[in-house]
Amino acid sequence: MASSQQTAAQQSDHPLRIAFVASEVAPFAKTGGLADVASALPAELGRRGHDVRLFMPLYPQIDFQGLGVEPVAVDFLHHVPVPMGEHVFHFTAFTAKLPGSSTDVYFIGCPALIDRDKLYTGEWDDHLRFGLLQRAALACCQRMGWGPQILHANDWHTGLLPLYLRSLYAWDHQLFGATKTVLTIHNIAYQGRFPAEVLHNLGLGQYAGLLHQEHLRDGWLSFLETGVLYADAVTTVSRTYAREIQTPAFGEGLDGLLRERSGTVVGIVNGVDVEVWNPAVDPHIPQTYDIDTVAEGKAAAREHLLREMGLFEAGPEVPVIGAVSRLTPQKGFELTFDAMAEALRYLDVRYVVLGSGAGTLEQRFHELQAAFPGKMVFYRGYSEPLAHLIEAAADIFLMPSRFEPCGLNQMYSLQYGTAPLVRKTGGLADTVEQWNPATRQGTGFVFEHYDSAGFTWALRQALSAWGDREGWAVLRRNGMARDVSWRRQARIYEALYERLVERG
Repeated sequence: MASSQQTAAQQSDHPLRIAFVASEVAPFAKTGGLADVASALPAELGRRGHDVRLFMPLYPQIDFQGLGVEPVAVDFLHHVPVPMGEHVFHFTAFTAKLPGSSTDVYFIGCPALIDRDKLYTGEWDDHLRFGLLQRAALACCQRMGWGPQILHANDWHTGLLPLYLRSLYAWDHQLFGATKTVLTIHNIAYQGRFPAEVLHNLGLGQYAGLLHQEHLRDGWLSFLETGVLYADAVTTVSRTYAREIQTPAFGEGLDGLLRERSGTVVGIVNGVDVEVWNPAVDPHIPQTYDIDTVAEGKAAAREHLLREMGLFEAGPEVPVIGAVSRLTPQKGFELTFDAMAEALRYLDVRYVVLGSGAGTLEQRFHELQAAFPGKMVFYRGYSEPLAHLIEAAADIFLMPSRFEPCGLNQMYSLQYGTAPLVRKTGGLADTVEQWNPATRQGTGFVFEHYDSAGFTWALRQALSAWGDREGWAVLRRNGMARDVSWRRQARIYEALYERLVERG
């Protein structure tokens, strides 16, 4: 049976062949937002009629049986040799359908390089692990006789693909002669830097002259920088982040190169997979709801969350504040502790935090919980059902990020009638509009300066707005009325692909 999203999808007038290569794809393997994008965008493009084929590593953590992963039926994708310097590695391709779609996923199986305790190890051979992924994806295309019109790379792990097409695979004009490359930067802080001598092991030693010498003169090769140099288009996951990474403050050393290539840099905000994050169909919440039944649905979720977390009961006049996040310096929670302690001490509020990460931040949350038992709880770790429940139960959702390429939770919050409280950066700036109680416009609360005073101002704004019950109902409806789905955002990628292909 087709999903509601499949039924609603409009077929493209110009179907394309699109190869999408990523180091992680949900639900097969996930550490962050890249996996969500690498799943939802190809699925939506497939629903629009494009021939999309996904390539990712065959990690041992994947639930083979539960997700229907099995070896490909054809012999020519079994035990395929890939020479890399003095080494020859062999891979076998496995396959499965991307859940909820007809899109094929191809998994690159090479136990010698890929079978590790975790997806990203930071070990010395990372260049080989992800070099193999890229070489194997291209080899699969060749062996299937399938020439993609678009080759979409994601983050540093696949940043060499545009160079590989111009060098090691340039001979294959029949399959790759018209292929255009797109590189999406999901987080520029991670660049895949390795000693320049690894070029030989990557099969690129004889092509070192193609790389601008200024990008090798410090003795290092950056996978991401190489992708920026050679991709036909560079995208980032929000319009504001596309501008930010062209400045020294956010560019992590690549701002100069990105300014040189500014004509090819495009910001496209991520979308939300509304088959997964949608209060109308969410199996993780006690009562589903939509824009017309949001008050009742959130009340049921609130009661359930507080009971499950062991917090004091709270009537509809008590705001529930939530956060779901990795606890890293990027996420900005160091700005929040004083203001949240003040709110918990003097006001009747409830505060639920789900996350893990830096030990110092975890300790601060534990201390806050100890100081305000029954009003605040910190759940260390991650739970998908709890993440959904917090989004549904919370009235205010905190995302005070120092930087945020896109962010997804603020868009989940809009879907669930929860007001995001965010810093004006990256995708947060593009997706959350400051609430104006006079005009009744806006979807959340936005502070600009990265300091405790800025966060405190926004929190007071939110708690003040909460007191206007009629106004808050409008605020909720404003957020839920926004179209943050991949149906909308995929069409923007589609238009970019078509422009590249038409350009020839």
